[in-house]
Amino acid sequence: MLLQRILTALVLLPLVIAGVLYLPTSGFALVLAGVILLGADEWTRLAELTRRPQRILYLLTMGLAMAALGAILPYPLPSLALFAAASLGWLVISVYIIRYRPDRVVEPGRAGKLLLGYFVLLPTWAALVYLHGDGAQGPALVLYALSLSWVADTGAYFAGRQWGRVKLSPHISPKKTREGVYGALLAVGLWSGVLIWLRPETGTLWQVVILCLLVCLVSVVGDLFESLLKRQAGIKDSGNLLPGHGGILDRIDSLTAVAPVFTLGLLLLGGGG
Repeated sequence: MLLQRILTALVLLPLVIAGVLYLPTSGFALVLAGVILLGADEWTRLAELTRRPQRILYLLTMGLAMAALGAILPYPLPSLALFAAASLGWLVISVYIIRYRPDRVVEPGRAGKLLLGYFVLLPTWAALVYLHGDGAQGPALVLYALSLSWVADTGAYFAGRQWGRVKLSPHISPKKTREGVYGALLAVGLWSGVLIWLRPETGTLWQVVILCLLVCLVSVVGDLFESLLKRQAGIKDSGNLLPGHGGILDRIDSLTAVAPVFTLGLLLLGGGG
């Protein structure tokens, strides 16, 4: 399994970096839309939607919604409102995750989970496309947003493996620990220096560090939220498209929270748009 994960990453990582850096924003938006639609198809598994015509209809509406969002992205105020709404939604989900107890929770049901799919996936696409089109540094900002998820996951993995003792959310993901979160925060705090170097106009040292730490915390929530939905659906992975990694959603679960919150932070600090 570990060898599969490494080989898949070695193939995917150069493709992702090349796509972000060398595709025009229109091409990047189109390729990313394909990825989001693959994730949306996996989301129908989380919502336990089994009939093919219904799944196709869901993907069609997801695609039309991305096209509609693409029309508003050139305008800062509607984009700001979109990312603010998504960030507020992740705040609500954070409270839900913290207070989650399996014996007193009410599941949203199939329709509710399908609606959640729009909320999770559409702002991810919009935020990354918005960043990519943000001038000459746009592609680098997209890579930085992606790297925040990677750095947080890596820091959490090694810290949790070495020092993990206290379970973070045993009812949702028994392997995750508080020590892993501390490792993720430390790694991302150090990595925030890259954003200061890349985009010094983003804000002061402390503003940038705080933004990155907040993004790190919400990345954990994104990961836990998908884990919760998989547990409710009775599945281990969202799909099997990526050998050793599972499905698309298993790779972008934390990014779905990172992208809109990071983009909102840049806009509020004056480092985006």
